[in-house]
Amino acid sequence: MKQHKKEKPLHFTVRFIFMFIGAAMAAASIELFLVPNSIIDGGIIGISLILDYLTVIPFGVLLVAINLPFLYFGYKHIGRNFFISSIFSIVALALIEIPMHQIEPFVEDPLLATVFGGLLLGAGVGIVIRNGGALDGTEILGILLMKKLPFSVGEFVMFFNVFIFGWAAFVLGMEQAMYSVLTYYIASKTIDVVIQGLDDTKAVLIISEEYEEIGLAINDRLGRSFTKLHGKGGYLNSPKDVIYVVVTRLEITKLKQIVADIDSKAFLTIMATQEVHGGTFKAPIH
Repeated sequence: MKQHKKEKPLHFTVRFIFMFIGAAMAAASIELFLVPNSIIDGGIIGISLILDYLTVIPFGVLLVAINLPFLYFGYKHIGRNFFISSIFSIVALALIEIPMHQIEPFVEDPLLATVFGGLLLGAGVGIVIRNGGALDGTEILGILLMKKLPFSVGEFVMFFNVFIFGWAAFVLGMEQAMYSVLTYYIASKTIDVVIQGLDDTKAVLIISEEYEEIGLAINDRLGRSFTKLHGKGGYLNSPKDVIYVVVTRLEITKLKQIVADIDSKAFLTIMATQEVHGGTFKAPIH
Protein backbone atom coordinates (compact mmCIF):
# COMPACT_ATOMS: atom_id res chain seq x y z
CA MET A 1 0.00 0.00 0.00
CA LYS A 2 1.31 3.42 -0.94
CA GLN A 3 1.96 5.57 2.12
CA HIS A 4 0.89 9.21 2.31
CA LYS A 5 3.72 11.72 2.40
CA LYS A 6 4.20 13.57 5.67
CA GLU A 7 3.43 17.26 5.68
CA LYS A 8 6.55 19.39 5.26
CA PRO A 9 7.52 21.47 8.34
CA LEU A 10 7.35 24.77 6.41
CA HIS A 11 3.87 24.00 5.05
CA PHE A 12 2.75 22.90 8.52
CA THR A 13 4.04 26.12 10.09
CA VAL A 14 2.50 28.39 7.44
CA ARG A 15 -0.82 26.57 7.75
CA PHE A 16 -0.96 27.08 11.52
CA ILE A 17 0.07 30.74 11.20
CA PHE A 18 -2.87 31.31 8.85
CA MET A 19 -5.24 29.46 11.20
CA PHE A 20 -4.04 31.71 14.04
CA ILE A 21 -4.71 34.79 11.89
CA GLY A 22 -8.17 33.47 11.02
CA ALA A 23 -8.96 32.83 14.70
CA ALA A 24 -7.75 36.36 15.56
CA MET A 25 -10.03 37.86 12.91
CA ALA A 26 -13.01 35.90 14.26
CA ALA A 27 -12.19 37.01 17.83
CA ALA A 28 -11.97 40.65 16.71
CA SER A 29 -15.33 40.38 14.99
CA ILE A 30 -16.99 38.90 18.05
CA GLU A 31 -15.53 41.30 20.63
CA LEU A 32 -15.29 44.54 18.65
CA PHE A 33 -18.44 44.34 16.52
CA LEU A 34 -20.97 41.69 17.55
CA VAL A 35 -20.98 41.39 21.37
CA PRO A 36 -21.09 45.17 22.08
CA ASN A 37 -24.21 45.36 19.90
CA SER A 38 -25.86 42.18 21.28
CA ILE A 39 -25.55 40.39 17.93
CA ILE A 40 -24.67 36.72 17.52
CA ASP A 41 -23.66 34.32 14.76
CA GLY A 42 -25.11 30.89 14.08
CA GLY A 43 -23.78 27.48 15.11
CA ILE A 44 -21.71 26.76 18.20
CA ILE A 45 -20.38 30.34 18.27
CA GLY A 46 -23.97 31.59 18.49
CA ILE A 47 -24.86 29.18 21.31
CA SER A 48 -21.72 30.17 23.21
CA LEU A 49 -22.54 33.88 22.84
CA ILE A 50 -26.10 33.39 24.14
CA LEU A 51 -24.91 31.32 27.12
CA ASP A 52 -22.19 33.91 27.80
CA TYR A 53 -24.97 36.52 27.95
CA LEU A 54 -27.11 34.39 30.30
CA THR A 55 -24.39 33.00 32.60
CA VAL A 56 -21.07 34.00 34.19
CA ILE A 57 -19.13 31.40 32.18
CA PRO A 58 -16.69 33.09 29.75
CA PHE A 59 -17.34 32.79 26.04
CA GLY A 60 -13.98 31.10 25.37
CA VAL A 61 -14.63 28.34 27.91
CA LEU A 62 -18.11 27.73 26.47
CA LEU A 63 -16.80 27.62 22.91
CA VAL A 64 -14.15 25.00 23.70
CA ALA A 65 -16.43 22.90 25.93
CA ILE A 66 -19.39 22.77 23.52
CA ASN A 67 -17.17 22.07 20.50
CA LEU A 68 -15.25 19.18 22.12
CA PRO A 69 -17.90 16.45 21.54
CA PHE A 70 -18.24 17.45 17.89
CA LEU A 71 -14.48 17.50 17.42
CA TYR A 72 -14.23 14.04 18.96
CA PHE A 73 -16.58 12.71 16.27
CA GLY A 74 -14.58 14.68 13.71
CA TYR A 75 -11.44 12.91 14.92
CA LYS A 76 -13.12 9.51 14.60
CA HIS A 77 -14.58 10.12 11.13
CA ILE A 78 -12.38 12.79 9.47
CA GLY A 79 -8.93 12.30 10.95
CA ARG A 80 -6.28 13.39 13.42
CA ASN A 81 -4.98 16.34 11.41
CA PHE A 82 -8.45 17.89 11.29
CA PHE A 83 -8.84 17.38 15.05
CA ILE A 84 -5.47 18.97 15.90
CA SER A 85 -6.02 21.90 13.53
CA SER A 86 -9.51 22.56 14.88
CA ILE A 87 -8.45 22.35 18.53
CA PHE A 88 -5.62 24.78 17.83
CA SER A 89 -7.95 27.24 16.06
CA ILE A 90 -10.70 27.10 18.71
CA VAL A 91 -8.26 27.49 21.63
CA ALA A 92 -6.55 30.36 19.78
CA LEU A 93 -9.93 32.08 19.33
CA ALA A 94 -10.77 31.58 23.01
CA LEU A 95 -7.42 32.97 24.20
CA ILE A 96 -7.26 35.92 21.79
CA GLU A 97 -10.81 36.92 22.70
CA ILE A 98 -9.86 37.52 26.38
CA PRO A 99 -7.58 40.60 26.01
CA MET A 100 -9.96 42.08 23.45
CA HIS A 101 -12.45 42.70 26.27
CA GLN A 102 -10.39 45.77 27.14
CA ILE A 103 -10.61 47.32 23.65
CA GLU A 104 -13.37 49.79 22.89
CA PRO A 105 -15.87 48.55 20.27
CA PHE A 106 -15.28 49.87 16.76
CA VAL A 107 -18.90 50.81 16.06
CA GLU A 108 -22.10 51.16 18.04
CA ASP A 109 -24.42 51.21 15.06
CA PRO A 110 -25.98 47.71 14.86
CA LEU A 111 -26.24 47.74 11.05
CA LEU A 112 -22.55 48.63 10.60
CA ALA A 113 -21.63 46.05 13.24
CA THR A 114 -23.70 43.45 11.39
CA VAL A 115 -22.13 44.08 7.98
CA PHE A 116 -18.50 44.53 8.95
CA GLY A 117 -18.64 42.06 11.83
CA GLY A 118 -20.11 39.45 9.48
CA LEU A 119 -17.45 40.12 6.83
CA LEU A 120 -14.61 39.87 9.34
CA LEU A 121 -16.03 36.77 11.00
CA GLY A 122 -16.63 35.04 7.67
CA ALA A 123 -13.12 35.85 6.47
CA GLY A 124 -11.61 34.48 9.68
CA VAL A 125 -13.65 31.27 9.66
CA GLY A 126 -12.96 30.80 5.95
CA ILE A 127 -9.19 31.10 6.46
CA VAL A 128 -9.33 28.47 9.20
CA ILE A 129 -11.38 26.07 7.05
CA ARG A 130 -9.14 26.64 4.01
CA ASN A 131 -6.15 25.56 6.09
CA GLY A 132 -7.72 22.36 7.40
CA GLY A 133 -9.40 23.37 10.66
CA ALA A 134 -12.81 24.44 11.94
CA LEU A 135 -14.20 26.87 14.51
CA ASP A 136 -17.67 25.34 14.63
CA GLY A 137 -18.71 21.71 15.05
CA THR A 138 -22.21 22.07 13.63
CA GLU A 139 -21.31 20.86 10.16
CA ILE A 140 -19.47 17.85 11.60
CA LEU A 141 -22.70 16.79 13.32
CA GLY A 142 -24.57 17.38 10.07
CA ILE A 143 -22.18 15.10 8.17
CA LEU A 144 -22.65 12.32 10.73
CA LEU A 145 -26.45 12.62 10.94
CA MET A 146 -26.79 12.79 7.15
CA LYS A 147 -26.18 9.03 7.08
CA LYS A 148 -29.13 8.38 9.39
CA LEU A 149 -31.56 11.21 8.58
CA PRO A 150 -33.11 12.24 5.23
CA PHE A 151 -31.47 15.70 5.31
CA SER A 152 -28.41 17.21 3.65
CA VAL A 153 -25.68 18.91 5.69
CA GLY A 154 -26.91 22.32 4.55
CA GLU A 155 -30.50 21.56 5.55
CA PHE A 156 -29.40 20.32 8.98
CA VAL A 157 -27.27 23.44 9.60
CA MET A 158 -30.21 25.62 8.53
CA PHE A 159 -32.64 23.86 10.93
CA PHE A 160 -30.05 24.08 13.72
CA ASN A 161 -29.62 27.82 13.18
CA VAL A 162 -33.38 28.44 13.04
CA PHE A 163 -33.49 27.12 16.61
CA ILE A 164 -30.54 29.31 17.66
CA PHE A 165 -31.95 32.52 16.18
CA GLY A 166 -35.38 31.73 17.65
CA TRP A 167 -33.70 31.40 21.04
CA ALA A 168 -31.85 34.67 20.42
CA ALA A 169 -35.18 36.42 19.77
CA PHE A 170 -36.34 35.51 23.30
CA VAL A 171 -33.02 36.36 24.97
CA LEU A 172 -31.80 39.40 23.02
CA GLY A 173 -34.99 40.68 21.41
CA MET A 174 -36.51 40.30 17.95
CA GLU A 175 -34.55 43.17 16.40
CA GLN A 176 -31.18 41.80 17.55
CA ALA A 177 -32.17 38.33 16.32
CA MET A 178 -32.87 39.77 12.86
CA TYR A 179 -29.48 41.51 12.86
CA SER A 180 -27.98 38.16 13.86
CA VAL A 181 -29.60 36.39 10.90
CA LEU A 182 -28.14 39.02 8.59
CA THR A 183 -24.71 38.59 10.21
CA TYR A 184 -24.89 34.84 9.68
CA TYR A 185 -25.83 35.29 6.02
CA ILE A 186 -23.00 37.76 5.36
CA ALA A 187 -20.49 35.54 7.19
CA SER A 188 -21.56 32.40 5.28
CA LYS A 189 -21.21 34.15 1.90
CA THR A 190 -17.78 35.50 2.90
CA ILE A 191 -16.69 32.00 3.93
CA ASP A 192 -17.63 30.73 0.46
CA VAL A 193 -15.58 33.48 -1.20
CA VAL A 194 -12.53 32.78 0.98
CA ILE A 195 -12.67 29.01 0.46
CA GLN A 196 -13.56 28.97 -3.24
CA GLY A 197 -11.82 32.17 -4.34
CA LEU A 198 -13.12 35.00 -6.49
CA ASP A 199 -12.77 33.19 -9.82
CA ASP A 200 -16.22 32.66 -11.31
CA THR A 201 -15.61 29.77 -13.70
CA LYS A 202 -17.94 27.63 -15.78
CA ALA A 203 -17.52 24.09 -17.08
CA VAL A 204 -18.98 23.56 -20.56
CA LEU A 205 -19.87 20.34 -22.36
CA ILE A 206 -20.29 20.64 -26.13
CA ILE A 207 -21.77 17.86 -28.30
CA SER A 208 -21.36 18.42 -32.03
CA GLU A 209 -20.41 16.61 -35.22
CA GLU A 210 -17.94 19.47 -35.79
CA TYR A 211 -16.11 18.86 -32.53
CA GLU A 212 -12.65 18.96 -34.11
CA GLU A 213 -13.17 22.41 -35.65
CA ILE A 214 -14.88 23.72 -32.50
CA GLY A 215 -12.02 22.48 -30.31
CA LEU A 216 -9.40 24.14 -32.52
CA ALA A 217 -11.37 27.41 -32.55
CA ILE A 218 -11.65 27.39 -28.73
CA ASN A 219 -7.92 26.87 -28.47
CA ASP A 220 -7.10 29.53 -31.07
CA ARG A 221 -9.65 32.24 -30.25
CA LEU A 222 -9.99 31.81 -26.47
CA GLY A 223 -6.57 30.43 -25.59
CA ARG A 224 -8.18 27.57 -23.67
CA SER A 225 -7.20 23.94 -23.79
CA PHE A 226 -9.97 21.36 -23.91
CA THR A 227 -10.59 17.64 -23.37
CA LYS A 228 -12.34 15.26 -25.76
CA LEU A 229 -14.64 12.73 -24.13
CA HIS A 230 -16.04 9.68 -25.92
CA GLY A 231 -19.67 8.73 -25.43
CA LYS A 232 -22.71 7.21 -27.11
CA GLY A 233 -26.09 8.63 -28.03
CA GLY A 234 -28.85 7.30 -25.80
CA TYR A 235 -31.39 6.78 -28.60
CA LEU A 236 -29.41 5.52 -31.63
CA ASN A 237 -26.45 4.27 -29.60
CA SER A 238 -24.18 6.05 -32.08
CA PRO A 239 -20.71 7.22 -30.99
CA LYS A 240 -20.45 10.85 -29.86
CA ASP A 241 -17.39 12.97 -29.17
CA VAL A 242 -17.89 15.55 -26.43
CA ILE A 243 -15.72 18.61 -25.78
CA TYR A 244 -15.13 19.56 -22.15
CA VAL A 245 -13.72 23.04 -21.46
CA VAL A 246 -13.53 25.41 -18.48
CA VAL A 247 -13.84 29.15 -19.06
CA THR A 248 -14.48 32.29 -17.03
CA ARG A 249 -17.89 33.89 -16.84
CA LEU A 250 -16.74 36.70 -19.12
CA GLU A 251 -15.78 34.19 -21.83
CA ILE A 252 -19.15 32.39 -21.95
CA THR A 253 -20.68 34.72 -24.54
CA LYS A 254 -17.64 34.46 -26.81
CA LEU A 255 -17.58 30.66 -26.44
CA LYS A 256 -21.26 30.38 -27.44
CA GLN A 257 -20.61 32.58 -30.45
CA ILE A 258 -17.66 30.41 -31.52
CA VAL A 259 -19.81 27.27 -31.33
CA ALA A 260 -22.76 28.90 -33.11
CA ASP A 261 -20.51 30.10 -35.95
CA ILE A 262 -19.34 26.54 -36.60
CA ASP A 263 -22.41 24.46 -35.72
CA SER A 264 -25.69 26.22 -34.91
CA LYS A 265 -27.24 22.87 -33.89
CA ALA A 266 -24.54 22.00 -31.32
CA PHE A 267 -25.74 21.01 -27.85
CA LEU A 268 -24.15 22.96 -24.94
CA THR A 269 -24.40 22.43 -21.21
CA ILE A 270 -22.96 25.18 -18.99
CA MET A 271 -22.31 24.35 -15.33
CA ALA A 272 -20.98 26.34 -12.38
CA THR A 273 -17.67 25.14 -10.88
CA GLN A 274 -16.32 25.44 -7.37
CA GLU A 275 -12.57 25.59 -7.99
CA VAL A 276 -10.13 25.05 -10.83
CA HIS A 277 -6.57 23.81 -10.33
CA GLY A 278 -3.77 22.80 -12.67
CA GLY A 279 -3.82 22.40 -16.42
CA THR A 280 -3.48 25.46 -18.64
CA PHE A 281 -6.59 27.23 -17.39
CA LYS A 282 -4.68 30.43 -16.65
CA ALA A 283 -3.64 30.82 -20.30
CA PRO A 284 -4.16 34.38 -21.55
CA ILE A 285 -7.38 35.15 -23.39
CA HIS A 286 -7.00 35.91 -27.11
